[in-house]
Amino acid sequence: MSSNLVAAGDHPVYDYKVVRQFAIMTIVWGIVGMGVGVLIAAQLVWPQLNDLFQPYTHFGRLRPLHTNAVIFAFGGCALFGTSYYVVQRTCQAKLWGGWLVPFTFWGWQLVIVLAAITLPLGLTSSKEYAELEWPIDILIAIVWVSYALVFFGTIVKRKTSHIYVANWFYGGFILTVAILHIVNSAAIPVTWFKSYSAYAGAADAMVQWWYGHNAVGFFLTAGFLGMMYYFVPKQADRPVYSYQLSIVHFWALISIYIWAGAHHLHYSALPDWAQSLGMVMSLILLAPSWGGMINGIMTLSGAWHKLRTDPTLRFLVVSLSFYGMSTFEGPMMSIKTVNALSHNTDWTIGHVHSGALGWVAMISIGAVYHLLPILFGRKEMYSVKWINVHFWLATIGTVLYIASMWVNGIMQGLMWRAFNDDGTLTYSFVEAVQASYPGYFVRFIGGAFFLSGMILMAYNAYRTARAPKQVEAPANPEPQTV
Repeated sequence: MSSNLVAAGDHPVYDYKVVRQFAIMTIVWGIVGMGVGVLIAAQLVWPQLNDLFQPYTHFGRLRPLHTNAVIFAFGGCALFGTSYYVVQRTCQAKLWGGWLVPFTFWGWQLVIVLAAITLPLGLTSSKEYAELEWPIDILIAIVWVSYALVFFGTIVKRKTSHIYVANWFYGGFILTVAILHIVNSAAIPVTWFKSYSAYAGAADAMVQWWYGHNAVGFFLTAGFLGMMYYFVPKQADRPVYSYQLSIVHFWALISIYIWAGAHHLHYSALPDWAQSLGMVMSLILLAPSWGGMINGIMTLSGAWHKLRTDPTLRFLVVSLSFYGMSTFEGPMMSIKTVNALSHNTDWTIGHVHSGALGWVAMISIGAVYHLLPILFGRKEMYSVKWINVHFWLATIGTVLYIASMWVNGIMQGLMWRAFNDDGTLTYSFVEAVQASYPGYFVRFIGGAFFLSGMILMAYNAYRTARAPKQVEAPANPEPQTV
């Protein structure tokens, strides 16, 4: 299939090949990353599974592989692919950059493969969400700068005077993640496979969680909000509820989110004022987060009936519900008195996955389902019924996962701080672990549900790609959803 589909008349020629490649790899890496996640969930139910291929399949080595695969492989490919599609369509211009475009695809896949090799080998910087060693960090920086050049180069050559709001979010995410990665990954190499952070002590922790929480804030929030502001209006065939609110949402989000990382370090060696600042900014963050969520959901005004027959739209809208829930829960957990109960418990794991599965994964899945028929020249996916089955597998799986972790987390927090009259602990740590087993089993079932939905999606995508071509992928730019 040709990498470019020619538009009629004077309309530009769009580059869909790289979008197609990233869409396919979004599904592939989703299955890999979530498969590893289900395995390590099983290891907490059946600890003997840790002994399969020691030390390479030990929980401690597979857990960072799971987070990197889901965030940067699955989520990263979804962001690359959708941003390349959206920036072309809304700017009415082919991607700028020539050979840099395929380089960003193959470079990113190389980063992912190197992560999959080095992390099970135990080659790690031990910084959460930034575990990869310094040569891979340099490769990430090169690929990311290339990505920025392609994205912003396309905006510079746009045929429209207006820059649609989705590109504001994508652009903010690209710039901020570049700064976060380069600053946090500063290290002193010792060998090709070992380095030490350029920072020390509490300063290292502060830089790490400035990076770590803003990886959530920009990689897993701002980027996917760019996705939301294009694909929700497009799939619903409705204009954005309030374009003005979307601009306020953008500036408020990027102004406040960058300050919130210190809430990961409550009751630590970090100065108390810095902990309190992180808490206050996290609470303020609730306003722009819910403003964006309400803007997305209200975009369906006059189109709610479409949810009955369009499971792709269901993915997109339900993801907004999870986004709203996660961005309420996060600020609440940043309050010091609440954090005293939740810190280091499974409640945090439930919160992370309400965002990761409910928000990030479901909006990515909805966006890919929207894109696949367009990219392969089909009228619709091979089976809309299978999309509906996938939706229910994903929704039920997410609810099982996060509910079990909420129950586990609150129970653990209460058990850990229960005291007898003489001041001794009522429960040992081992008793809290034993009490957590039912929740771990339910989490395993929920993860298996979600993974099975991804496998069904892969088969549906395969059958869609193999079906006879029905239509040319639309090349005429659609109206701005303003």
